[in-house]
Amino acid sequence: MATSPLTWAFRCPILKFERPESPKKLQVLELIIFAGLAGVVLYQLYAVLGRRVGRQPEDSPTKEAAPATTRQAPSLEAQDDGVGLTGLPAIKHRDPSFDLSRFLAGAKGAYEMVVRAFAAGDRETLKNLLAPNVMSSFETAITDRETNGVTETVEFLHPPRADLERADLRDDMASITVRFLAEFRSRTKSIEGEAVDDKRTAELWTFERSLKSRDPNWTLVHVDAAEA
Repeated sequence: MATSPLTWAFRCPILKFERPESPKKLQVLELIIFAGLAGVVLYQLYAVLGRRVGRQPEDSPTKEAAPATTRQAPSLEAQDDGVGLTGLPAIKHRDPSFDLSRFLAGAKGAYEMVVRAFAAGDRETLKNLLAPNVMSSFETAITDRETNGVTETVEFLHPPRADLERADLRDDMASITVRFLAEFRSRTKSIEGEAVDDKRTAELWTFERSLKSRDPNWTLVHVDAAEA
């Protein structure tokens, strides 16, 4: 078992000296001896108490600052090539000038124009607005009416309502279906007399336009009945 310096100091054998003949010499000799002993004890105390135990904070190696790496932030403006877009976003991507509100306003005007032109048998106006298949169907109905000597006029009681039903883009062909709700008064004349009929209609009209074409007009390609 190790002996501490303090214990060692107090266990040191007491040295006995013969008193010198001169008192002054004895005092000097005693001072020298005690000074030597005190020096040994102090040295041992310093060796123990002054020794650091365990790892000290200053013993930890200083970590060098990691060099700053410059990372380029990803661009928020990702390049959108339109892949995966459908419906209105796809049409808007291909034709940035497209505006839905303006389109619906134009479709509403086209609806009124077509209904009036059909009632009046105005083929020239219809040809500019209808696809050949729709024009063929309208042409048959107009011819039938003329054969029977029937004429018709239409008066809208309220502005028609136009709402987007669906939109699609296939290759370069944009297709938009609009739901129309309308109230109008139809007056018909025939050899049997005149009839007045107030009607409420709900129809789905599909318009198409090639986005490659410079012509901004949309063409009516299909008409379906719809639930009011």
